[in-house]
Amino acid sequence: MNERHAMALVLVCSAVTMGIRFLPFAVFGEGRKTPEFVTYLGRVLPYSMMGMLVVFCLKHVSLLRWPHGVPELLCCALTAGLHVWRRNTLLSIVAGTACYMLLVQLVFV
Repeated sequence: MNERHAMALVLVCSAVTMGIRFLPFAVFGEGRKTPEFVTYLGRVLPYSMMGMLVVFCLKHVSLLRWPHGVPELLCCALTAGLHVWRRNTLLSIVAGTACYMLLVQLVFV
């Protein structure tokens, strides 16, 4: 990939990202009521995305081979517990990820 191609790629990606970000303000500007369907999606999509991420992260865990899913179980429990306790999504995700990395790199080698 040469410099022109890379620059064109960055510009197109930037334009698409900005368009996606600004589109709701253009469509649902001042004075227009947000449709119920969009409001519903705004309520349920974050939870469904988190569920999909959990399934994606745990789909290759083997309970029959060492370490039998122990690091995953511990870190899922830590993440859920932190989230229930502090109600901070970023904190719970970062702590769960860091714990998992430490466990698989240092403990369950």
